[in-house]
Amino acid sequence: MNKPIAQPISPGELQQLLGWPTLVFLLIFPGIDWLGLDLKLADRIYQWGNGAWVLRDHWVTTTLIHEGGRKLTGFFLVMLLALCAFSYRHNGLKKFRSALWYLLTVAVFCALVINLLKEFTAMDCPWDLGRYGGNKLYHGLFGLPGFNQTPGRCFPAGHASAAYAWFGAYFVARLHFPKFQNLAIGTVITLGLIFGVAQQLRGAHFLSHDLCTAWLCWIIACGAY
Repeated sequence: MNKPIAQPISPGELQQLLGWPTLVFLLIFPGIDWLGLDLKLADRIYQWGNGAWVLRDHWVTTTLIHEGGRKLTGFFLVMLLALCAFSYRHNGLKKFRSALWYLLTVAVFCALVINLLKEFTAMDCPWDLGRYGGNKLYHGLFGLPGFNQTPGRCFPAGHASAAYAWFGAYFVARLHFPKFQNLAIGTVITLGLIFGVAQQLRGAHFLSHDLCTAWLCWIIACGAY
């Protein structure tokens, strides 16, 4: 029989892995809206570009990070699916089968949840707002979209989820390669920051969009583990 995917998690570990990140999120997230940090940061970026999103179509932010990041994630998904299939034929991969399926399931589920939420939150991208050259009104994280205004699809952040959806790598490393668990989570967070900041520089997302995406992906990965 295959070993179970997860070792039992003690209440103390659960508090550390699930409770504390959630508490921090619930403290910071409303504060971003209350202090207007989304707009303040976006204002700085927009003013830096002399009233334009100068990096919106730049090859680094658009071609390398945005398009390249999506292709990299797609490549990882295909490779992971192949490894899951090969685990039924190669004894060397058999002991990792549950972990591989866990990692694939978490990554796909994170992407589905983020995309589903985009349909219901009706929040706009910065570049769609009249404040930044668009034609829509800003309604905040807890406000309602204006009348006769087409609902947006920018919250949570989709591109950042291409990195944060791999939080499951931390738990796989925790189970099978404990020495590399910090490297795993550090790599995911670094990629998430790169993807998120690039999109903010393009005018595609606010800070809060990326923060919410990171928290949701972490909760999914932790809960599934």
